[in-house]
Amino acid sequence: MERVRLGKTDMEVSRLGFGGAETGFGQHAAEQVAAILNVALDAGLNVVDTAECYGTGEETIGKAVSSRRSDYYLFTKCGHSVIPDLPDWDPRMLEQSIDRSLKLLRTDHVDLLQVHSCDEAILRAGEVIEVVQRAKAAGKTRYIGYSGDGAAAHYALQCGAFDTLQTSLSIADQEGIDLNLPLARAQGVGVIVKRSIANAAWRYGATCDNDYHRPYWERLRVLDYPFLKGDPAEAAATALRFTLSLPGVQNILIGTTNPGRWKENMATIARGPLPQAEVDAIRARWKAVAKPDWVGQI
Repeated sequence: MERVRLGKTDMEVSRLGFGGAETGFGQHAAEQVAAILNVALDAGLNVVDTAECYGTGEETIGKAVSSRRSDYYLFTKCGHSVIPDLPDWDPRMLEQSIDRSLKLLRTDHVDLLQVHSCDEAILRAGEVIEVVQRAKAAGKTRYIGYSGDGAAAHYALQCGAFDTLQTSLSIADQEGIDLNLPLARAQGVGVIVKRSIANAAWRYGATCDNDYHRPYWERLRVLDYPFLKGDPAEAAATALRFTLSLPGVQNILIGTTNPGRWKENMATIARGPLPQAEVDAIRARWKAVAKPDWVGQI
């Protein structure tokens, strides 16, 4: 699988990475996660991304593939409290949460520790950034990043503290293309994309009862892209290749519970970016109908 340098870091990352939210929130057993990840690692994927708040995500990844720690870059996130009696973003909570993550992941360090979608005011206060900088100085992480969208992500890029940005970009989430990608490129910040195929929300058809997917489902009904009305597999490929085509995007996270899905996704990545005319058509449709509140989805 093709690999590219992630911003200014020394990490040569596969274009496709494993996003751990789906398996973590789904409470999947370590054996199932191992089956999913071992197939992916064997095929050349080398990015595994999770978070302290993804249910059992860190614990199952630690059980499943810690024995292959040298085969992949390990990313996690902090900020949402998993420590009793301490609130989100409290510096004491963050420090304890980071240590908890390392224990669950069965490692002495992660390659990337990301501040997980805190708002701009919290970032500007500085305490959260200081905690993750201390974690880096202590060797608990090699790099630090910000995971989020909108104005908070813009400030995270402006402040110069972060090595990477993880953000939502897709056919149904395009705010960040103009707001944050140009600044990330100018700053040399590596860009990781979450929700890269808009949760495939079009598959719900006439109704969507999933609160996590509904915002994209509602947007896609308005966007009414012609390619979503054709072959489902080709629709998903077009959505993924669109995101791959965005300037400055280096790594795209996909979550799956099906080991066989990696072969399909890797074949799509191998086809390369979407032709520019198709990218332009998707962008033009977005600009024509997108509403002011169609902001990046956490």
